[in-house]
Amino acid sequence: MTDKYAVLGNPIAHSKSPMIHTEFAKQTNQDMQYEAILSPLDSFADTVRRLKAEGYKGLNVTVPFKFEAYNLASQHKPSAMNAEAANTLMLDGADIVADNTDGAGLVTDIQQNFAVALQGKRVLMIGAGGAAQGVALDIAKNAPAIFVVVNRSMDKVSAMQKKIAVIKDYPVTAITATRFESLDGQNFDVVINATSTGLTDSALPIPDSIFSKSTLAYDMMYGRETPFMQQARATGAQVADGLGMLVEQAAEAFYCWRGVRPDTQTVMQQMRAL
Repeated sequence: MTDKYAVLGNPIAHSKSPMIHTEFAKQTNQDMQYEAILSPLDSFADTVRRLKAEGYKGLNVTVPFKFEAYNLASQHKPSAMNAEAANTLMLDGADIVADNTDGAGLVTDIQQNFAVALQGKRVLMIGAGGAAQGVALDIAKNAPAIFVVVNRSMDKVSAMQKKIAVIKDYPVTAITATRFESLDGQNFDVVINATSTGLTDSALPIPDSIFSKSTLAYDMMYGRETPFMQQARATGAQVADGLGMLVEQAAEAFYCWRGVRPDTQTVMQQMRAL
């Protein structure tokens, strides 16, 4: 029988996940189908349980259900535990297992596709919300020289620091918290925008000094030229959007479910051509 998978969200019609995973399945000769399913806002858990009962093997989860997905699961992978949110569920068994592949997707895109190793680098992440929480551990695991997080609310950064500090299984770089006004005069090798300001075309209160011609400026949003990207480009920095992260995190979820790694480059090329 063909194995069934889906992405759940609300809204969901815009999702690129069905196209990505369908291409992955073709590449790797996997007998599976993947669809987008709109989950009612008030019955996410019921939807997951119904799909599990119908034999679905795994689910991707997007906004606004990542926190609910984490709470619903009976087992949690370390990345999901650190983020307290899940974008991938494994249903093939008695348990619902939660993972978060966003961080792996981001780091793979930066290090493999842009050939920028994080180890020993000065890394700045802007924002400390859900998107940032989902990638912080994977960044810290890659041993940057410093890992600075700037956010308007220091409480969110403090929570992130505490989560990273208790990791004992492998060495991680501690997070340094700072405020926007403290960035003036500082320079970074990698600057990651994990805020949603691009959705409203809002400029961030960041100085040009954080960028240089050797900086990779990475916006986790994709499909548009954000003010962050425009500012970084004007300084001569290398600029990237989050399309690669989208495809790489999908590949990581695909590997969790199927045990094979698809080729992401051809899928990214197809998506860029749309």
